[in-house]
Amino acid sequence: MKSENLNPNYVNSRKDSMIGGEDGSSENASSSTRAARPSSFHYSSHMLTVALAKGRMQDEALALLGRAGVEVSGEALASRRLAVEDAEGCYRFVFVKPADVPVYVEHGIADCGVVGRDVLLESEADVLQPLDLGISRCRIVVAAPDGAAAHDYGMLHVATKYPRIAAAHFGARGVPVEIIQLSGSVELAPVLGLADCIVDLVETGQTLADNGLRVVETITESTGRLVVNRASYQLKAVAVARLIKALREVTTAVESKA
Repeated sequence: MKSENLNPNYVNSRKDSMIGGEDGSSENASSSTRAARPSSFHYSSHMLTVALAKGRMQDEALALLGRAGVEVSGEALASRRLAVEDAEGCYRFVFVKPADVPVYVEHGIADCGVVGRDVLLESEADVLQPLDLGISRCRIVVAAPDGAAAHDYGMLHVATKYPRIAAAHFGARGVPVEIIQLSGSVELAPVLGLADCIVDLVETGQTLADNGLRVVETITESTGRLVVNRASYQLKAVAVARLIKALREVTTAVESKA
């Protein structure tokens, strides 16, 4: 799994684009306008609050953390609590919707987070991305109905949950588009005549096939990323560095076995 440059001058999610990659420069972390805010989420200068995206990402992130020696009791995970601590009292995990992870981290409510690159690209959140965890691997693709004719003229109607990513992709190619933002069941849009194609996140592509769609183009890949608040990267440098080191070791070990 790929490790991002730890120098905060080189890990700004706003520079992580489909065209420019993930290593564009950004302003120094010390100049950030997003300072960590005093909050009940931060119990001490040693404990890190980590926001985890709910769903598959949460499960895979907790498994990875477990291999890194961060243990959360099964009882705590089985409860309905949205915030739990690890056994050693070093971390407090909060479980939130994927789109909310970069918001909590950027505003300093959480020191760190684990979320998909697709969410970071769409949100353009001002957070650091020191590590690609390689979990929840998917692709952001353009998909259209089987047998659809090439659309060489006029306005292309695109349904998606990722309006920024879609607009940037087609804009870079000079293709005029109308972006139709949906919150779910994007695959239905071409079937019902709402859109010519879709931009969506896929893992195997089976759902697309089941709805008569095929992948026309892959825009980019998405994996789970560790993100860090700019102020926390400095103010809690020791704790953050310890977490990054532990996660890098287990992701490297997994990669070497692959």
